Amino acid sequence: MKDHILASKFAFAKAAEVELDEVVTYYNLEKPGLGDDFSAEVEEAIRQVVEHPQRWALILHDKRRYHLKRFPYGLVYKIGSDRIFFLAVMHLKRRPGYWKDREEEV
Repeated sequence: MKDHILASKFAFAKAAEVELDEVVTYYNLEKPGLGDDFSAEVEEAIRQVVEHPQRWALILHDKRRYHLKRFPYGLVYKIGSDRIFFLAVMHLKRRPGYWKDREEEV
């Protein structure tokens, strides 16, 4: 029940969903189960962000970024009036800012 309630408090941009799926697939190909570990860490990150949305630093206007602990990725998100919008699952060392035009997608 709690996870259902949590799910109603956030949404992913379509492109962010694709990124998440691609990263999970990549890591599982590199080492079986590693993508599942990545997915579990993302789930915990989502939980943390939903529970404490303003805890992480602003990176651009009203966008914030949560850094994953084990993997070189971050979740870029925006706090909406009734939910958190995740705009990107971004690699922290590649193409910074590529997600900036995604606000229209959520």
